[in-house]
Amino acid sequence: MTFNLGILEVGRPPENLKQTFGDYPTMFEKLLREQGANWNYKTYPVIDGELPQSPHTCDCWLITGSKYGVYDDLEWIEPLKEFLKSAYDQHVPIIGICFGHQLLAEALGGQAGKSSKGWGCGVYTYYVLQNPGWMPDGLTSFSIEAYHQDQVTQLPEDGDVIASSDFCEFAAIDYQGRALTFQGHPEFDKDYAVALFKERRGDTLPVEIADKAIASSEAPMQISEVAHMIVNFIQQAAVSEKRHEQ
Repeated sequence: MTFNLGILEVGRPPENLKQTFGDYPTMFEKLLREQGANWNYKTYPVIDGELPQSPHTCDCWLITGSKYGVYDDLEWIEPLKEFLKSAYDQHVPIIGICFGHQLLAEALGGQAGKSSKGWGCGVYTYYVLQNPGWMPDGLTSFSIEAYHQDQVTQLPEDGDVIASSDFCEFAAIDYQGRALTFQGHPEFDKDYAVALFKERRGDTLPVEIADKAIASSEAPMQISEVAHMIVNFIQQAAVSEKRHEQ
């Protein structure tokens, strides 16, 4: 069976970094293909106002990160929330990353906003609270890059927290096996993260925050383990979706 993953593009790298590292949909495709997900990938530039015609246009949806906040007054945010709520209600699997993590929480009745804890930049470790069955056996924590000021502040009714940290309480959320979201960025490898922090140093990011983030990127990460989670989740959720349709 041909599997189609739709990537909802809501953010873009700085143009000079894009030339070296590619855009975010390209990063996600590379990440997932390395785990054997030889699917069809189609990008929808939601940031330019383009939404898919139907939640069933693709078999699964992935929302990228973004420099914007879910509370920003942008004309594409509310339609995207409505689209995601419709996809969720129709049991079409969803993956959300950073902004996507926060936006899905809001679409399903939770809340997100700026955290009193400030910037979370660099490699962070998140501790597994429960294993829904599609995580690697024995995984008790995972470390990936993060880049955010905003966090989910109120958990939606359907959400179960599956990974957490002192800095980010709702770091990974499982929604009834129908959606999975992460605050961190598994698509950011060390080279891209360091280049991004250097690019934003003293501009978007305070110098001391950027320097700390750059130094932290020497820490080991579990990128492949998180990618493996995502692929396993999508495959299991897609089977459940087909059963729901029947």
